Amino acid sequence: MVEPENENIPIIRQCELLGLNRSSFYYQKEAEKEEDAVLMRLLDEQYTRTPFYGYRRMTHYLRSKGFRVNPKRVRRLMRKLGLEAIYPKPNLSKPGKEHLKFEYLLRGVEINRSNQVWATDITYIRLKNGFVYLLVILDWFSRFVIEMEVSNSLESAVFVECLKRALEKGKPDIFNSDQGSQFTALVWLTVLQTNNIRISMDGRGRCFDNIFVERLWRTVKYEEVYLKEYRDVWEAEENLRKYFDFYNHERPHQSLGYKTPFEFYQAGLKIRKNKGAKAANL
Repeated sequence: MVEPENENIPIIRQCELLGLNRSSFYYQKEAEKEEDAVLMRLLDEQYTRTPFYGYRRMTHYLRSKGFRVNPKRVRRLMRKLGLEAIYPKPNLSKPGKEHLKFEYLLRGVEINRSNQVWATDITYIRLKNGFVYLLVILDWFSRFVIEMEVSNSLESAVFVECLKRALEKGKPDIFNSDQGSQFTALVWLTVLQTNNIRISMDGRGRCFDNIFVERLWRTVKYEEVYLKEYRDVWEAEENLRKYFDFYNHERPHQSLGYKTPFEFYQAGLKIRKNKGAKAANL
């Protein structure tokens, strides 16, 4: 077997020893890359249906579809997509030592007004050839999408700009996220702290700490992403912005009494204003 990572024997020499044409080796690697893209599509769709599936069940699922995959490969692809089975896991809620630690502030808190809590997350969005990442910033009370960003990388800088745009539209009391590297980066945390926003972070492995964003992913993928095949990052962004405009302003939300998120967000701003006025009079 040709080993690309073998530092002692170059690929050219390995192919000579095996009597293998070098172009055949590279062709096989390209075929594997193309199959990975197919597998990631299937993993993304199945995860949307069954987010409690871990890599072992996903391996069984892909094998049932006729793919000869091992658990190691499936786990690698799931990590690449940022997919993790959402079920309670023991001893997984401790944040890593490599970043600042923030407690989860929303347990038992009554969310009763707009801009009380904002939340964010990142998900994978498939393209015709490849994939990109989508970040949203969501108001918990109204499910209103404050801002969004599509990027072909997970670098923090582009998402920080999205955060800054959101803060031009309002400012939450609490901002909740998971413990991903984008949200524990100093440049991200500095923006929140400079604006005197309290930072809340999900416990690792806790599936319901950011439940409203998880539900949003399911909605946007079934109602938009899986119905189309974006050619590139620009087409993905254009279509997703149109979808979120529809989602915010036209799509009735069952849990909001069939009001749109924008209508509920505006009502929540009035509640916030009245609470502020009462507090000022005390």
